[in-house]
Formats: sequence, structure tokens, C-alpha cells
Amino acid sequence: MKKILALSLLLTLCLLLTACHGSQDTAAFSVPDTFDETRNYEITFWAKNDTNKSQTAVYEQAIKDFESLYPNIQVNMRLYTDYGRIYNDVVTNIATATTPNVCITYPDHIATYLTGNHVVAPLDDLFTNAKYGLGGSELRFDGPTQEEIVPQFLSECKLGASYYALPFMRSTEALYVNKTMVEALGFKLPDKPTWDFVWEVSDAATAKDADGNFLVNGQKTMIPFIYKSTDNMMIQMLRQKGAPYSTAAGEILIFNDATKDILFTVRDHVANGAFSTFKISSYPGNFLNAGQCIFAVDSTAGASWMGPKAPHLDIAADQIRDFELAVRPIPQFDPEHPAMISQGPSVCVFNKDDPQEVLAAWLFTQYLLTDTVQSGYAQTEGYVPVTTKAQQCTDYQDYLSRKGEDNDLHYSVKLDAAELLMANTGSTFTTPVFNGSASLRDAAGQLIEETAKAVRRKKTVDDTFIENLYGQVNSLYRLDQISGRSGSIQDAKANLGPLPGTAVALLCAIAAAWVLMGLYLLKTQMKKKKRR
Repeated sequence: MKKILALSLLLTLCLLLTACHGSQDTAAFSVPDTFDETRNYEITFWAKNDTNKSQTAVYEQAIKDFESLYPNIQVNMRLYTDYGRIYNDVVTNIATATTPNVCITYPDHIATYLTGNHVVAPLDDLFTNAKYGLGGSELRFDGPTQEEIVPQFLSECKLGASYYALPFMRSTEALYVNKTMVEALGFKLPDKPTWDFVWEVSDAATAKDADGNFLVNGQKTMIPFIYKSTDNMMIQMLRQKGAPYSTAAGEILIFNDATKDILFTVRDHVANGAFSTFKISSYPGNFLNAGQCIFAVDSTAGASWMGPKAPHLDIAADQIRDFELAVRPIPQFDPEHPAMISQGPSVCVFNKDDPQEVLAAWLFTQYLLTDTVQSGYAQTEGYVPVTTKAQQCTDYQDYLSRKGEDNDLHYSVKLDAAELLMANTGSTFTTPVFNGSASLRDAAGQLIEETAKAVRRKKTVDDTFIENLYGQVNSLYRLDQISGRSGSIQDAKANLGPLPGTAVALLCAIAAAWVLMGLYLLKTQMKKKKRR
């Protein structure tokens, strides 16, 4: 028993040391006075690539050019297929202090990263550093100043009182329209479509002939209106209505009457076959290109998949139907005061025990905002550079001026989508970021998805259904654990999420040790009683 007790205590001590190592508190970052160029640095860069080889080429060229400027800094890139995988790996690696140096991510994700002590480096002092800051005197490249970063895009990277990221690329959502069908139904497509217009046309497109074929396309299949991202749909409709969603302090306000009205609208148009979602019916661009959809809402970054002549097509050539494609802002309740979401990846720098290593990572992060990188990456899809400097540079302006010259690099729909965002940057908005805001975003989309599914399953969608749905979604995403919490970094630490495996093992070992000690003491007492 003594040996077992000693062994359990030793195991507890080992696990304690392991857990402490995994959750060690890195010191707050302080900008070095000078970058030590006599040392060699190896930094890791986690980036997202969606099988787009042209984007990979931009990354690889950027790394090559940066390393030629800084031969003592080696950049190792790791590519991911989606942002969710990057997020999961970062969260996992926080526990073992093995985060990358730089990664492409989203502010909602950074809010979670910040629940670890000093995990992400605050960038305020780096922004303004005279030598190595934005536009700094010691930089070996022509980077943007802080004033040259589009303010709406930069503001998205501010969490609480500090900046924790730089914007990398930006997009918004667009309404991709089969203009040919709209006019065939007797309507004229406005420059700024309203929700009423889109619903009216969509309802009209559901008419069938005696054989069950849709009159508008002569096919058995027609879903007039498909929305790719229903979380964005709900968020933007609430914003346009001036209805509450959440506060910066993390209060959850989405369960309101305006949300109910939106869900009832979804109910009505799903019921008559006028509306569906990506999760229910599949990618809207495929239906659009097959002449089986009139309105498809997707990111401007997805423009190269839209239209019969799109460079990226996911359906067979014999399924494609020829039509005139128009790009418009997403539907609005008040077209004179439009509101559309701003989205797109940002870049954060992770803190390390060596401030020089952090500074090396910061130099590379800045390099990603140079004109060459920004212009090159923006041309791969319907993204927009995040600096006015890059938007106005010769290469990017030449790219825009050649719209329609071909159906690949200069595909007209892709450039129309980019120009749409640049023309409406002042009308874009972002949602508050706090620890749990990503869950709230998912919940917003889930409300629409569950309503649409219920209608398709012939369920009654009324006030009782909506109230029950609110409760289910609130519970599923644990929004009641977020509501009312402060959105500050300090208070975010109170909600750290699941314990790391080492911590769970540690707690189990401690419990086992106490049980063994209790058994040992009990056995000792029993022996004493027998001796008496």
C-alpha cells in the first residue's frame, strides 16, 4: 500500500509538471529596442487555402521575397483547407505552448485565443514603433502606414482596448442574379434590390405548368432564392431593421420579435418553394449556373464560381444554361441606407518567450500587407485589398481596368463583386467580438435552418414553435452561459472552454491519490483496532 501511495503521488507530481508546462504563462510582450539581425529565426505561418493553387503561389512568392530581404528569417508555411481547422489546432496548441508565430484567422477566433494569458501579442505598440512599426524607418520593404489601412477593416481587428490583428483580405456578400429570368417574369432588376422585390420575383418563379414543369425554366427543378450563409442572412436582416443582436459586452439579444418576424418570412417562402439554404439544398452557384435558381447570395470572394462562363464550375458542361448574370448588393429593407456585412481573414501574431522572435513574426505579418502581396492575392478571387495604398497601386488598377478581357483572371463577375465592396465599404459593418461570439453567429444561422427544415417536414411553425426553437438553440450553443458576460479580455478568461487532456488527467490522478490515501489510512486504523 505504501508503494502504491508513493507511486500515485509521483504520478500526480509528474502530471502537475506537465500541465503547468502546457499552460505556462508567457510574459507580456514588449517591443525590443532593436531587431537582432545577428541571429537566425525560424517562424511558422498557418494559412488557409481552398485548393486554389494561385493563392498558394502568392503565399510562396511572398515568403520567398521576404526571406530575400531578411535572410536570417525562415518562414515555414502550413496550409489548411478551412479556418475551422486552424482554429481547432490553435486552441489545442495553446495548452502546450506550441502555437504558430503567425496565422490567418478571424476576430471571433482571436477572442477565444485571448482567454490564455498573453497568448496573442497586442499590436498597438508595434503599430506605432518608429523603427519597425507600420511604415517604420527600419523596414526593408514599402509597407503601409496605419492611415493607409482602410479604417473599417482595421477596426474589426480591435478587441477591447487593443488591436490584436491586421486585416489581410476583405469581402462582403453579393446577390448574384439571373437577370434573363427576372425580365422573362416581367420584372425589371433595380440597382439596389429590396427584400420585397426578391420575395415577389421568387414567389412568381414557383408557377408550374400542367406537367409539373416550372414555367420560368421548363425544368422540374427550380429554387428561386438560395442563401449560402444563413448566419449572415439573419445578422444582416436584423442590422437593416435596426433590431438587436448582441452588445459589445457579450449580452445575447437575438431572441426578439424582429427575429421572429424574419423566421415567419422564411417559413412562408419555404412553404411555397421560393426559398432554400445551402445546408438544405447545396451550393447556390450550381443551381444558378444550371438555370434552376434566380437569386443566389454568396460571398464576393466566391464570384469566380458564379455564371455560365465562370472559371470555376462544379457542374457538368451539359447542365450549364446560358443567361445574363448581374451582381447586386444583398437585398435591403431600406435601399437608401444599406447595410452589409464585412468579412474576411485577418492575421494575428502569437506571443513567445523570445521578444525577438515575435518581432521577426511581426515583420513578416506586415509584409503580407505590401502592395504586391495584397494585389496578387485579391486577384485570385473576389477579394479586395485592405489598404488604400494597394487598391490604388498600378498593378491593381490595371487589373480592374481589364474587366471582361477574359473569363479567367479578368472574369467580369469577379471584378464586379470586388468593385461592389469598394463602392459600399462605408455601408459595411461587423458584429461585436467577444468570447462566445462565434457560437452566437452559428446560432443565428441555426434559427433559419431549423425553421426551414420544420416547414419541409410539414411541422406547424407558429409562436409556440419559435419560443421552443429559441430555447433549443439557446441550450445547444450554451448562449445562456455567455449572456451578460463582459466582453473584455480579462473577463473572457472566466470562460476557458473544455479542459486540456493533461488537466483532466491531473485532476483524475489527484482524486485517485486521495482515494488511495484514504484507503491506506482506513487500513491502518483497522490494524490498530485488531491489535487492541
